[in-house]
Amino acid sequence: MHCIRVTWNLIVYFWRPRPTFRLLILLILSTTVAFAQNGSQPSNPPLSIHATHILGFEGVKSNASGTLSIQNNSLQFQKEGKAAVRVQIASVQDVCLGEQSKQVGGLPMTLGKAAAPYGGGRVVSLLAHKKYDTLTLEYVDTNGGFHGAMFQLNKGQGEVLRNALVANGAHVTDSPSQANQQSTAEVSNENK
Repeated sequence: MHCIRVTWNLIVYFWRPRPTFRLLILLILSTTVAFAQNGSQPSNPPLSIHATHILGFEGVKSNASGTLSIQNNSLQFQKEGKAAVRVQIASVQDVCLGEQSKQVGGLPMTLGKAAAPYGGGRVVSLLAHKKYDTLTLEYVDTNGGFHGAMFQLNKGQGEVLRNALVANGAHVTDSPSQANQQSTAEVSNENK
């Protein structure tokens, strides 16, 4: 009983006169609650990226905009209001990334470039381009046929999708630039 009274007296002593101690206790309690909540969430949330299907998926028109997502070990492309087209991630043989620059603005931008005095259309052309990532998939269908599909993504999202596919079991070969870097590193290590 004496121990409880001493402990209570210490709590009362530290609680009343020192507001910083109260703040410290509240901070500790809130971080433990935050860690407890984060532990119950799944570690791999489904990935969903806006993309444009250039070509390759059966049943999807070329240049169709939609959502490219990873769900239940499959990569799916779904156009709004249409059924999703799926490919099993385990059947993906290779994923290639590229960059593309595209002029934006259409006809009004073209007319503006032509109307700009003193060669100013060249400057407008420099500013009227947007960069995109292209993602090319090589995969095997359920009948054993070899297929390819190409998608256009916003800049930076190609690498995110490629890493997510690799994390879910897609087979990816090294690009020629990566292979050259590795062979150069091996030669320099052998010379030492």
